[in-house]
Amino acid sequence: MLLPVLLFVLAATVSPGGATTLATASGAQFGLRRSFPLLLGIAAGLTTLAVAASLGLAGVLFEVPHLELVVRVLGSLYLLWLAWTIARSGAPGRTSLTEPRRFRTGVLLLWLNPKAWAITLSAAGAFATQVDGPARLALLLGGAFAVCATFSQVLWCALGGAVARLLTKPWHWRALNVTLGVLILASVLPLWLDA
Repeated sequence: MLLPVLLFVLAATVSPGGATTLATASGAQFGLRRSFPLLLGIAAGLTTLAVAASLGLAGVLFEVPHLELVVRVLGSLYLLWLAWTIARSGAPGRTSLTEPRRFRTGVLLLWLNPKAWAITLSAAGAFATQVDGPARLALLLGGAFAVCATFSQVLWCALGGAVARLLTKPWHWRALNVTLGVLILASVLPLWLDA
Protein backbone atom coordinates (compact mmCIF):
# COMPACT_ATOMS: atom_id res chain seq x y z
CA MET A 1 0.00 0.00 0.00
CA LEU A 2 2.80 2.41 0.85
CA LEU A 3 4.61 2.10 -2.49
CA PRO A 4 1.66 3.18 -4.69
CA VAL A 5 0.99 6.13 -2.37
CA LEU A 6 4.64 7.23 -2.43
CA LEU A 7 4.86 6.91 -6.22
CA PHE A 8 1.67 8.95 -6.70
CA VAL A 9 2.75 11.64 -4.23
CA LEU A 10 6.32 11.82 -5.57
CA ALA A 11 5.07 12.26 -9.13
CA ALA A 12 2.62 14.93 -7.99
CA THR A 13 5.13 16.90 -5.93
CA VAL A 14 8.10 16.77 -8.29
CA SER A 15 6.11 17.87 -11.35
CA PRO A 16 6.64 21.52 -12.34
CA GLY A 17 4.23 24.11 -11.02
CA GLY A 18 4.08 27.31 -9.01
CA ALA A 19 5.71 25.86 -5.88
CA THR A 20 8.57 24.16 -7.71
CA THR A 21 9.21 27.31 -9.72
CA LEU A 22 9.28 29.42 -6.56
CA ALA A 23 11.70 26.93 -4.97
CA THR A 24 13.92 27.13 -8.06
CA ALA A 25 13.87 30.93 -8.00
CA SER A 26 14.69 31.00 -4.29
CA GLY A 27 17.56 28.56 -4.79
CA ALA A 28 18.95 30.74 -7.56
CA GLN A 29 18.67 33.95 -5.52
CA PHE A 30 19.52 32.75 -2.01
CA GLY A 31 20.84 29.19 -2.12
CA LEU A 32 19.48 26.08 -0.45
CA ARG A 33 20.30 26.89 3.17
CA ARG A 34 18.64 30.32 3.18
CA SER A 35 15.63 28.98 1.26
CA PHE A 36 14.88 26.22 3.76
CA PRO A 37 12.07 28.07 5.62
CA LEU A 38 10.23 28.55 2.32
CA LEU A 39 10.74 24.92 1.31
CA LEU A 40 9.47 23.67 4.66
CA GLY A 41 6.47 26.00 4.36
CA ILE A 42 5.62 24.54 0.96
CA ALA A 43 5.89 21.01 2.34
CA ALA A 44 3.83 21.94 5.42
CA GLY A 45 1.14 23.56 3.29
CA LEU A 46 0.82 20.49 1.09
CA THR A 47 0.92 18.16 4.08
CA THR A 48 -1.86 20.02 5.90
CA LEU A 49 -3.97 20.03 2.74
CA ALA A 50 -3.49 16.27 2.41
CA VAL A 51 -4.52 15.75 6.02
CA ALA A 52 -7.55 18.03 5.61
CA ALA A 53 -8.56 16.24 2.40
CA SER A 54 -8.29 12.90 4.19
CA LEU A 55 -10.43 14.12 7.06
CA GLY A 56 -13.26 15.42 4.88
CA LEU A 57 -12.31 18.57 3.01
CA ALA A 58 -13.95 17.19 -0.12
CA GLY A 59 -17.28 17.09 1.73
CA VAL A 60 -16.95 20.76 2.63
CA LEU A 61 -16.21 21.67 -0.98
CA PHE A 62 -19.33 19.82 -2.14
CA GLU A 63 -21.43 21.59 0.50
CA VAL A 64 -20.02 25.05 -0.31
CA PRO A 65 -19.33 25.00 -4.07
CA HIS A 66 -18.39 28.69 -4.23
CA LEU A 67 -15.42 28.03 -1.96
CA GLU A 68 -13.53 26.44 -4.86
CA LEU A 69 -13.99 29.60 -6.96
CA VAL A 70 -12.82 31.81 -4.09
CA VAL A 71 -9.68 29.69 -3.65
CA ARG A 72 -9.04 29.74 -7.39
CA VAL A 73 -9.34 33.55 -7.59
CA LEU A 74 -7.20 34.19 -4.49
CA GLY A 75 -4.64 31.59 -5.56
CA SER A 76 -4.41 33.05 -9.06
CA LEU A 77 -3.91 36.56 -7.72
CA TYR A 78 -1.22 35.36 -5.33
CA LEU A 79 0.59 33.44 -8.08
CA LEU A 80 0.39 36.47 -10.40
CA TRP A 81 1.91 38.65 -7.68
CA LEU A 82 4.72 36.10 -7.14
CA ALA A 83 5.33 35.91 -10.91
CA TRP A 84 5.58 39.71 -11.09
CA THR A 85 8.01 40.01 -8.16
CA ILE A 86 10.25 37.21 -9.45
CA ALA A 87 10.27 38.55 -13.03
CA ARG A 88 11.35 41.98 -11.73
CA SER A 89 14.17 40.58 -9.56
CA GLY A 90 17.77 41.11 -10.44
CA ALA A 91 20.94 39.24 -9.59
CA PRO A 92 21.64 38.38 -5.95
CA GLY A 93 22.68 41.56 -4.22
CA ARG A 94 21.01 43.63 -6.96
CA THR A 95 17.46 42.61 -6.27
CA SER A 96 14.56 44.10 -4.39
CA LEU A 97 14.34 40.76 -2.57
CA THR A 98 16.88 41.04 0.23
CA GLU A 99 15.54 38.08 2.18
CA PRO A 100 14.25 34.74 0.96
CA ARG A 101 10.53 34.19 1.22
CA ARG A 102 9.41 32.85 4.56
CA PHE A 103 7.70 29.71 5.86
CA ARG A 104 4.28 31.37 5.79
CA THR A 105 4.74 32.25 2.10
CA GLY A 106 5.17 28.57 1.31
CA VAL A 107 2.14 27.55 3.36
CA LEU A 108 -0.01 30.29 1.86
CA LEU A 109 1.11 29.41 -1.66
CA LEU A 110 -0.15 25.86 -1.21
CA TRP A 111 -3.35 26.70 0.67
CA LEU A 112 -4.33 29.08 -2.13
CA ASN A 113 -3.20 26.80 -4.95
CA PRO A 114 -6.09 24.94 -6.62
CA LYS A 115 -3.59 22.48 -8.13
CA ALA A 116 -2.52 21.51 -4.61
CA TRP A 117 -6.17 21.10 -3.60
CA ALA A 118 -6.83 18.93 -6.64
CA ILE A 119 -3.77 16.74 -5.98
CA THR A 120 -4.56 16.19 -2.31
CA LEU A 121 -8.27 15.61 -2.91
CA SER A 122 -7.43 13.15 -5.70
CA ALA A 123 -5.02 11.29 -3.43
CA ALA A 124 -7.59 11.13 -0.64
CA GLY A 125 -10.23 9.85 -3.05
CA ALA A 126 -7.92 7.33 -4.69
CA PHE A 127 -6.59 5.78 -1.49
CA ALA A 128 -9.55 6.19 0.91
CA THR A 129 -10.77 2.62 0.43
CA GLN A 130 -7.30 1.16 0.99
CA VAL A 131 -7.06 2.08 4.69
CA ASP A 132 -9.25 1.80 7.77
CA GLY A 133 -10.81 5.22 8.27
CA PRO A 134 -10.00 8.86 7.68
CA ALA A 135 -7.49 9.14 10.55
CA ARG A 136 -5.28 6.41 9.06
CA LEU A 137 -5.66 7.97 5.61
CA ALA A 138 -4.63 11.36 7.04
CA LEU A 139 -1.58 9.79 8.67
CA LEU A 140 -0.58 7.94 5.49
CA LEU A 141 -1.07 10.84 3.09
CA GLY A 142 0.24 13.45 5.52
CA GLY A 143 3.47 11.49 5.97
CA ALA A 144 3.85 10.78 2.25
CA PHE A 145 3.27 14.40 1.26
CA ALA A 146 5.61 15.69 4.00
CA VAL A 147 8.49 13.47 2.85
CA CYS A 148 7.97 13.76 -0.92
CA ALA A 149 7.20 17.50 -0.95
CA THR A 150 10.29 18.25 1.12
CA PHE A 151 12.43 16.09 -1.18
CA SER A 152 11.06 17.62 -4.39
CA GLN A 153 11.32 21.21 -3.16
CA VAL A 154 14.92 20.67 -2.04
CA LEU A 155 15.65 19.12 -5.44
CA TRP A 156 14.19 22.10 -7.35
CA CYS A 157 15.88 24.60 -5.03
CA ALA A 158 19.26 22.89 -5.52
CA LEU A 159 18.67 23.01 -9.28
CA GLY A 160 18.10 26.75 -8.99
CA GLY A 161 21.34 27.10 -7.05
CA ALA A 162 23.23 25.11 -9.69
CA VAL A 163 21.84 27.25 -12.50
CA ALA A 164 22.77 30.41 -10.57
CA ARG A 165 26.44 29.42 -10.63
CA LEU A 166 26.33 29.56 -14.43
CA LEU A 167 24.96 33.10 -14.54
CA THR A 168 27.70 35.70 -14.80
CA LYS A 169 26.07 38.76 -16.35
CA PRO A 170 23.10 40.91 -15.27
CA TRP A 171 21.19 40.03 -18.44
CA HIS A 172 21.55 36.31 -17.58
CA TRP A 173 19.76 36.98 -14.32
CA ARG A 174 17.12 39.08 -16.04
CA ALA A 175 16.45 36.22 -18.51
CA LEU A 176 16.26 33.63 -15.69
CA ASN A 177 13.95 35.73 -13.55
CA VAL A 178 11.63 36.61 -16.43
CA THR A 179 11.54 32.95 -17.47
CA LEU A 180 10.67 31.83 -13.93
CA GLY A 181 8.01 34.55 -13.69
CA VAL A 182 6.50 33.41 -16.99
CA LEU A 183 6.52 29.79 -15.78
CA ILE A 184 4.60 30.78 -12.65
CA LEU A 185 2.20 32.75 -14.84
CA ALA A 186 1.79 29.68 -17.05
CA SER A 187 0.90 27.60 -13.98
CA VAL A 188 -2.16 29.86 -13.50
CA LEU A 189 -3.63 29.25 -16.95
CA PRO A 190 -4.65 25.60 -16.45
CA LEU A 191 -6.57 26.64 -13.35
CA TRP A 192 -8.98 28.57 -15.58
CA LEU A 193 -8.96 26.47 -18.76
CA ASP A 194 -10.69 23.56 -17.03
CA ALA A 195 -13.18 25.78 -15.22
